Amino acid sequence: MDDDEVSAFWRLARVHARLNSAPSYFGPTTLEVVPPPAWSFGESAEQSDELLALVLAGAKTATASALRDYESEDEPLPETGALSILLDGAGHPQALIEVTDVSVVPFDEVDEEHARREGEGDRSLAHWRDAHRGFFTGTDGSGFHDAMDVVLERFRVVYRGD
Repeated sequence: MDDDEVSAFWRLARVHARLNSAPSYFGPTTLEVVPPPAWSFGESAEQSDELLALVLAGAKTATASALRDYESEDEPLPETGALSILLDGAGHPQALIEVTDVSVVPFDEVDEEHARREGEGDRSLAHWRDAHRGFFTGTDGSGFHDAMDVVLERFRVVYRGD
């Protein structure tokens, strides 16, 4: 990831997404000074590119992660309105997304709607459970169980850097 490339992307994205709405006489806002975090989906460059393509096509509008991962890293949960810059597998910024909803539910209570919004595979709940069971089992070695808490996020693309 090239910080200059991310900064240049952020300057364009915040203008196109109309995020700098305060008049300039108030001085720079936090959004103008501090870019949002930049990251990519997936565990490999190939998977990052595949998931990014789903986001850009509008098929992927949600994601899920294990609550224990936030707790073990002492990271705050995502919040509605939070922005992120999505990177491709090579670390280049491609899209600005905004979190629209966050909830924490047990794994076995994730519903078909969320699975469909994740946009992967056949978009079924069965596929989602199979794929995420494997992913959550391997994230930190602490094991998987059906009642483990999962952080569900919905998001929307605010700007794409075509």
